[in-house]
Amino acid sequence: MILKNIKLSCFRNFSEAQFNFYPDLNIILGKNARGKTSLLEAIYTLLSGTGFREVKELELIQFEKEQAILSGIFSDGLNNTHNQIQLLKADNNRTKKNFFINKTKKSVQKFKSTTPQAVLFAPEDIQIITGSPSRRRRYFDDVLSNIDPVYKNKLHNYEEALRKRNKILETFESESKLREELKFWDNFLIEQSNYIVAKRQAYIDFLNEHNHLEAKLFRLLYSSNPFNDIELQKIKERELFLRRTLIGPHKDDYKLFMKKEDRDQEVDLYGSRSEQRIALFWLKRNELLYFESKSEFRPILLLDDIFSELDDENRVLIMEIIVGYQTIATTTEEEVKNIAKTSENVIVLG
Repeated sequence: MILKNIKLSCFRNFSEAQFNFYPDLNIILGKNARGKTSLLEAIYTLLSGTGFREVKELELIQFEKEQAILSGIFSDGLNNTHNQIQLLKADNNRTKKNFFINKTKKSVQKFKSTTPQAVLFAPEDIQIITGSPSRRRRYFDDVLSNIDPVYKNKLHNYEEALRKRNKILETFESESKLREELKFWDNFLIEQSNYIVAKRQAYIDFLNEHNHLEAKLFRLLYSSNPFNDIELQKIKERELFLRRTLIGPHKDDYKLFMKKEDRDQEVDLYGSRSEQRIALFWLKRNELLYFESKSEFRPILLLDDIFSELDDENRVLIMEIIVGYQTIATTTEEEVKNIAKTSENVIVLG
């Protein structure tokens, strides 16, 4: 399944626009602030149902407009499917989204089942390797949520219940009453936590089964922090003293190692910048493989201005990774357009 065409109406800085794409590498070329990343986000939104920048969804709609519309034509080689998302301004600075397949309104899950997954690769993704544990958790949660709606729901339930549990701990006056109030939320959190931890571990196992990229070998260590009765008993007194929840998958972390000279080296602490990028390529390559293993469609790879960050060796590596995937890449560099198959594969935003 490939994306053949996208039409944008009142989406970010695009009033009305449409673009055609080809099954292999497509280049979006233009100077900064010309809408390259906005176009990539429109494609991502059409594939996943949500944007990728950490802003309110309301900002996807042009300021003085009441709605934005994204329309795309997908092809499996035999038939075309017309998918559309309507984003509407709603009360309380929220957005309402309506999803359509061939002009028939559908649920978001039904809509997403007819589109390929999106794998986004941007320079700031290096923070997955070098950033905080929360940044790594967010990355893995995004991957799992995109392919598993139950995981997404359990994660949302867990986060909401955690806030309520912490509120109870912050305000309790009687310890006996506190234990009664916590009983329900503890049981609820245990149920959500068990699913979250199991799915995270399964994905780590998948990554470790596909542990190489070129001649490099990688290993991920999942440091889980389960929420269960045994662990709760261990930290009971400290929780009462500190008045907050001290255990649970919201404290999980992931450690990435690369084999070097017959030993495992932590990439974030001891890897060079080039080695950290290669580790990130490994993660993204496996994200492609994982989505492909879980879906009937090959994912679409979106590259947001990564070529400016890469030396010649890493550019070659990226070109090897994208073989066989529809890829849409943004760049400010004129020479990058030369790697496109034809001039028709290059979109120039001026």
